[in-house]
Amino acid sequence: MRSAESGRKYELSLKARVPQLAGKGITQEAPAERTLETVYYDTKDFRLTRAGLTLRRSSDTGWCLRTSAHELRFPLDDSTMPAPVVKLVRAYTLDRKLRPVAQLRTDRFTHRLADASGRTLATLADDHVTGEFLGGQAVRLDRWRELDVEAGPELLDRLDRALRKRGAENAWWPSKLQRLIGDTAEGKRGSNEVLAAYLREQFERLRRADLGFRVGEDDSVHQLRVAARKLRSALQTFKSLVGKKKANAIAAELKWLGTELAPARDTEVSQARLESCLDEVPPELIFGPLRQYLTRDFARTSQTELARATEALSSTRYVTLLGSIAALLDTMRPAGKKALRKPLRKTARKLSRATAATEGLSGTELEKALHNVRKKAKRARYAADAVRPVFGKKLRTWRKHVKAVQQTLGKHQDTVVDRVMLRHFAIDGFSENQNTFTFGLLYGRDEAAAKMVQDRFDEEWRTLCKGTRPAWLKT
Repeated sequence: MRSAESGRKYELSLKARVPQLAGKGITQEAPAERTLETVYYDTKDFRLTRAGLTLRRSSDTGWCLRTSAHELRFPLDDSTMPAPVVKLVRAYTLDRKLRPVAQLRTDRFTHRLADASGRTLATLADDHVTGEFLGGQAVRLDRWRELDVEAGPELLDRLDRALRKRGAENAWWPSKLQRLIGDTAEGKRGSNEVLAAYLREQFERLRRADLGFRVGEDDSVHQLRVAARKLRSALQTFKSLVGKKKANAIAAELKWLGTELAPARDTEVSQARLESCLDEVPPELIFGPLRQYLTRDFARTSQTELARATEALSSTRYVTLLGSIAALLDTMRPAGKKALRKPLRKTARKLSRATAATEGLSGTELEKALHNVRKKAKRARYAADAVRPVFGKKLRTWRKHVKAVQQTLGKHQDTVVDRVMLRHFAIDGFSENQNTFTFGLLYGRDEAAAKMVQDRFDEEWRTLCKGTRPAWLKT
């Protein structure tokens, strides 16, 4: 995709002459003519356009799905929409039918600007566009003209001045489709209240991660899981403001989604962490082909868990969940500042009680209790994230201390999970007559690390209790 520094778009009157940009060592060649026929597709209520996605079919380049990060192309075998395209945008369409919403005919005249040696310095595309908007009961026609200039940054400024002298103006619309349909694709604006805004943000992150997963983006499983967890946490914390029945139903389905995604993400994390730990072991203490063993085992597990995640994201249950979230966001009502305080205060108290419950515990019981504290801290942090735009600096300070506690306990949980994995590897390796000394060494290191992290948690909890917070958040 072209960067902002290499190209600019303009509008020009249909009756104006072709701008001549030759001069000062630049020649402008006669245009190469080309006609482009493009059909744009969307749902009846413009779900793709509203989300910033563009789906088009061109007679010469085939199908193209354009997002803020990708431009994905598919061959034009026939007029049927490719099944992979339908799957890619499923989180946005929610299985609504994709249909033609606009048709554009572009008569393009491309001028090459070259220096004395014939080297291309810039290109000027003079587009005469005829558009048919098919989204209403009657077809709406429109005609306009666009200039698209590509050049190096320094030459762009010079050409910009020349074009403006000849009547060109900055293009108002970001794309030809949006120029044609105008504000028709604008949906319900909904509430701008802080809680609704937070939920909308997480829902959009979930849908972007869904698309990222389907095109093979790194970290997409993680982003999917985080967005689902934040949505679920906010709904559980503020369900009295959202509607308990709706919030509980959606939260239960988000928990199901998280359960389906968790193994794939846990495999990623465990592999990265164990390989990092192995890097810290002196070579003379590594016995046998341990790296190959880890790679083989994790590859097998990863393939299975990714298939599980794919099945979940392809299910009708998942689409129904997304539809429920969208419907909830369309009906949310604003909540006042006072109404937001009580749920957050309740969450903070649960965190304090969970921490008090760890006293006197040891071994497996302590590990489980600390994991529970971590989950309560994460929910408190997410609740603070949702409402902090209206509560100021004191809440941000408290939230920072809660995050520190959560992250420290996250490292503790990593050691717990890793020790389970290391024990599994040691047992399997022993059955294959491998030397499992190094796995035992890593297990011992994780035990020591867990103790250090527990001590750090104690310090950070004292800091949290003594730290600044709003008066209404005292527990």
